Amino acid sequence: MQKQTIKCIFCSSHNIIKKGVRKNKQQKIQKYQCKYCKKYFTIQNIKHKTYPIKIILKAISTYNLGHTLEKTKDIINKRYNLAITAPTILTWINQYKEICTYNKLRKKAIKLYSPKNTIFKKPLQHKQVYLFKYHKAKLNLLQELNPAIPSHTIGKLINYFHKIPTDKFPHHIFNNAQRKHNEQRSSQLKFSTLKFLKHEKNNYANKLAKLALETAKNNYQKHEAIQNFMLINDTSTVAVEVPVYLTNDDIVYFLSRKFTLPLGNQQTPITGHIDVLQLRNSLFHILDYKPEAQKINPVNQLVLYSLALASKLQIPLKDFKAAWFDENNYCEFFPLHCVYEKR
Repeated sequence: MQKQTIKCIFCSSHNIIKKGVRKNKQQKIQKYQCKYCKKYFTIQNIKHKTYPIKIILKAISTYNLGHTLEKTKDIINKRYNLAITAPTILTWINQYKEICTYNKLRKKAIKLYSPKNTIFKKPLQHKQVYLFKYHKAKLNLLQELNPAIPSHTIGKLINYFHKIPTDKFPHHIFNNAQRKHNEQRSSQLKFSTLKFLKHEKNNYANKLAKLALETAKNNYQKHEAIQNFMLINDTSTVAVEVPVYLTNDDIVYFLSRKFTLPLGNQQTPITGHIDVLQLRNSLFHILDYKPEAQKINPVNQLVLYSLALASKLQIPLKDFKAAWFDENNYCEFFPLHCVYEKR
């Protein structure tokens, strides 16, 4: 795993090994040696800092949730048994405000919700537990951030989020034990798409992911760490682990509209959970975190997520973009181009 995810800062080789640790007052820092150029190095996103990066990022997240600077200081000091000052925390906030862009919305958001009520959480028992979350303050500010999106469209999204925690949402179709047939997960289905353009780039999702991964203790925590950090600290992420489903009626509708969707032999409903849902530049962005994103191709999965949410919200698929990403790669495309031939 180390060879796959860490590269030499001198020659960019991935052929590296661990070489002990270096200690300072508050933390241990892993040392590495490149087997290609033989040089030693460490990996630190925040250099020359006394405190571990996870404490710095926790302080930024605590502040962006709506706590005052003094309250943030008290929470962090109590949790980690430290004596950090408020000016020190303010320095961290200012240093990372270009990446953690929610800082721009914070003044308006804290007038709407208290820190405890800013984010709605609901565990969903869908064969396994998925923690569905949405940012209530951002939903209230969406129209201001995306003036080109009609207010009724934002209203449909909010209504969908409100329905998910209730009995009106078909949770039973996500659980095999309550169905006669196994439901189909979108991540497991394969079908042919039309030719489309994939745009590979780097953006804020990569920067946020790189920071968030510093807070994950192991591989199992990576998804949740990235989701939480993006939901709290950027302006675009409105929800995570959003459940979606595609029914036979949905497929029939899309086929009637001349979509190229070869799913006729697939059992329905087709279900899934969107890792990260963003609204920016007047488009819905469906993001999926995939470690080593450059080596995989989850286009089918993301197309189905987009079709499902577009159908449930009754909005055009042209208003969607989809992407998969990790801390280094971001691969983006329009789902519409995969299933609808331009005429």
